[in-house]
This record gives sequence, structure tokens and C-alpha cells, in this order.
Amino acid sequence: MGMTRNVSLFTALGYKGKGPFLTFILHRIGGLGMAIFVTMHILASFISGDIGQFLNNIYEHWLFQIVVYFCALFHVINGLRITILDLWPNLLEYQREAIWVEWAVFLPIFGLSAVILMQTAGG
Repeated sequence: MGMTRNVSLFTALGYKGKGPFLTFILHRIGGLGMAIFVTMHILASFISGDIGQFLNNIYEHWLFQIVVYFCALFHVINGLRITILDLWPNLLEYQREAIWVEWAVFLPIFGLSAVILMQTAGG
């Protein structure tokens, strides 16, 4: 029989898990962001007319592309960290350090790419 948990949303949002909890949440948001992008892309290819063009305009917008890129890149790098820690369980004691390395890899790659996306957005 399953466990019952009586935890309110307010209590859950107040959880002080710091780095591991933040990466957990961002990993889920990243997966959801990619699913939304793929769904919009598929719908836009099947729906013609004004609605299809509206969907195309949304996912071709530079701001939407930056958000999707954030989602995909974070999801990939965090998934790689999770995979490494799963394959070598002795490294689990260095989980917080692995999260710092993850951010050290993610931030420069994302920052540079976001700047390039914004600079080329006009044309």
C-alpha cells in the first residue's frame, strides 16, 4: 500500500533543499519546456491558416528559442550529471560539488548562446 503524504503546496515550496532540489525542479521544467516545443512544432505542421502561422510565429520568436534552449541544455547537462552519479555511486558523496560543476559548464555555454541568439534575432 502506498504512503500518504499530507504536505500542502505552501509547505512544499518552503523546502530548503537548495542545489539538489533546484536542479530537480529545473530538470522537470526543462523536460516540460521541450515537450511544449515539440507539441507546438507538430501542431503547427498539421494546422494551416492563421492558427498554424500563429504557432510558427511563437516558436520562431527569439525569446521562445532562448527559453527552449535553456530547457534543453539544462536538461542535457543535468541528465549527464545524474547518469555519471548513477554509474559511479561512490561519487554520490560529491553530489553538491557535481552540481557546482554542472552550473560552471551550463552558465557560460548558455550565456554565450543567448547573447548570440539575441544579436542575430533581428535578421
